[in-house]
Amino acid sequence: MEEDLVKIEQRIQEKLEPYAAQLVSLQEIPGVDWTLAAVIIAELGMDMSVFQSVSQLASWAGACPGNNESAGKRKSSHIPKGNVYLKTDLVEAANAAAQAKGDYLRDNFYRLKARRGYKRAAVAIAHKILTAIYHMLSQNVPYNDLGDLYLNRLNKNHLTRNLVHRLQRLGYSVRLTLQEKPA
Repeated sequence: MEEDLVKIEQRIQEKLEPYAAQLVSLQEIPGVDWTLAAVIIAELGMDMSVFQSVSQLASWAGACPGNNESAGKRKSSHIPKGNVYLKTDLVEAANAAAQAKGDYLRDNFYRLKARRGYKRAAVAIAHKILTAIYHMLSQNVPYNDLGDLYLNRLNKNHLTRNLVHRLQRLGYSVRLTLQEKPA
């Protein structure tokens, strides 16, 4: 059985030789290893022009949670069936990305997890990974990690207000002064 497994892995590697550059590029995404990159190439292919937009790809893959709300009533927001193999592997990649230190996906995962729960956060990060994959393959660009402080810089006023409120709830009096930048 081990010999058969080695033969199958060799055959997979032979089939992926024309896509070596894309395989290496996809592995730059946190949570994506060689196996997942091979699954992505096998399930999606290299031609992203098949999909009109990243939204259509996410819908096809089943990694787009809905928000079905009308007149204040929340209805089902289950994710669609989509491509079972790709969706499962993307959620596993999201779980792995949540363990990677110092990157945007981990920070975003824990922010979403606090508000929405573990599973919804995992699906949202899977959607972000799929979005990155679409842009990487369609525009032939490398992965650009925004960093773990990206969301803090994006919402500096929001973060400041929340931290002041937290300190005030603990009984502290807070006075903010803007620090001068050294010359």
